[in-house]
Amino acid sequence: MASVVIIGPAYPLRGGLASFDERLAREFQSQQFDTTIYTFSLQYPSFLFPGTSQYSNEPAPGNLNIKVCINSINPLNWIKVGKELKKSKPDIIVVRYWLPFMGPCFGTILRIAKKNHHTKIICIADNVLPHEKRIADKQFTSYFLKSVDAFITMSEKVLDDLRLFTNKPAKKIIHPLYDNFGERIEKTEARKYLGLNVNDKIILFFGFIRKYKGLDILLEAMNVLKNRSTVNGQQSADIKLLIAGEFYEDRKLYDAIIEKHRLQSNIILRTNFISDSEVKYYLSVADFVIQPYRNATQSGVTPLAYHFEKPMLVTNVGGLPSLVPNGKAGLIAEPNAEDLAKKILDLYNTGEAYFLPHLREEKKKYSWNVLVDTIKSFANQVKSQN
Repeated sequence: MASVVIIGPAYPLRGGLASFDERLAREFQSQQFDTTIYTFSLQYPSFLFPGTSQYSNEPAPGNLNIKVCINSINPLNWIKVGKELKKSKPDIIVVRYWLPFMGPCFGTILRIAKKNHHTKIICIADNVLPHEKRIADKQFTSYFLKSVDAFITMSEKVLDDLRLFTNKPAKKIIHPLYDNFGERIEKTEARKYLGLNVNDKIILFFGFIRKYKGLDILLEAMNVLKNRSTVNGQQSADIKLLIAGEFYEDRKLYDAIIEKHRLQSNIILRTNFISDSEVKYYLSVADFVIQPYRNATQSGVTPLAYHFEKPMLVTNVGGLPSLVPNGKAGLIAEPNAEDLAKKILDLYNTGEAYFLPHLREEKKKYSWNVLVDTIKSFANQVKSQN
């Protein structure tokens, strides 16, 4: 039986990367791979982590082999893990890369593991250049990239960034569906579960709140909507924005905008971490999902919205427009308050039902099987650079 090790976040850690890695492991298992996830005993020092907790309060996922063993700041640990992988000789190591901080840790582990002259290293690169730049980003990234045999990205922007560093084999694929959060729930039932008015017009901002995601721009757009035209004969001021996700930076800016424009009656704040078991309720309550990003490579919210068949409004930045065909899966806006407000009205005036056939057709492209087949193909083609 072929074997694969996935290096990246997984239970007991929480968040989108952990959910992705666990779902990827299940796809490998379904294709008869002996599959292990190597995750962190320490992912970030507490002073570097912006949220309230790095750890899940959900039950452990069943039938997954997860080894909690990597310490991101301990070089002696990197050597130990690298030697273990060198000895165990997995056929493939799939490593997630999303932050240059992980470059020294992962780069060292992989350099040692590859000395077995057997294991192929395939990287799924979520980012190459980070959204928020720090000292030594390029050096850490360059060190890591040299340890990898081939790369998979999920946006053209990341692929372009990768080409600034290396010409090793690389391919862009579509981010697979987040289909591991359960099925879509009837909107009325979901709203009752979350204690929301079943008749309200509700748009959703979902995910960790960071500056590059543009929530402040969306709040300014909500102010524009207060005095804008009608939606199906009702005032657009009735639209409510549900903000579901944890602040990963100081919330004062956002609170100040809400206070300044007196938006309290139009904003629903659920700014705790959203557990995996509740994701389906938050996606199901929404009429539309709004991604008002200032800049982006790709977004895990997009495949989540596709899974729950929710039309999207995305900004014209990074890889987002290529993932959301304009006028079909949703609409594209410029990243400013006026255009966001206009396009939110356009969504409502068009109607959710119009987009559903297009969403259902488009989501067929978002397959985990395609991702695993691409990894297997690279592993068969490349020669490990030891």
